[in-house]
Amino acid sequence: MEPERGTSTATLLSDTVNQATDLFRAELDLARAEVGQQIRGAVAAIGMIVAAAALFLTALNVLAAALTSGVAELGLDPGWAAVVVGAAFGLIGWALLARGMHGLNRATRTPRRTVENIKRDADVVKGT
Repeated sequence: MEPERGTSTATLLSDTVNQATDLFRAELDLARAEVGQQIRGAVAAIGMIVAAAALFLTALNVLAAALTSGVAELGLDPGWAAVVVGAAFGLIGWALLARGMHGLNRATRTPRRTVENIKRDADVVKGT
C-alpha cells in the first residue's frame, strides 16, 4: 500500500496501528478455528475411549457367560470357550482404545497454522 504524497505522520502511524490490529484479529480468529477443530477431534477420541471401556466390561461379562454356558453346550470345554470369546472382545476393545488415544494425542497439539502465520508475520515486520 503506497502512501500518498503529503500524508501526515499521524495518518501513517494510525494506518499502521489499524493494520496491525486487523492482523492480530485475523490471527486470533485463525487460532480460535484451529482450537475448535482440535476440540472436536478430542471429543471424538474420548468417545472411542468410552466405547473401548464399555467393550472391556462386556468382555468380562462375556467371559463369565461363556464359562457357564460352555458347560451346558455340546461338551465344549468351558475354559476354551471363555478364552476365545473374551479374547475376541478384548482385542476389539484394545483396538478402539489405541485408536482413541492416537486421536486424542493428535487433537492436543499446538495450533500449527497459527504458529506458522505468526512467525511469517514477525518476519515481515522485521523486514526479512
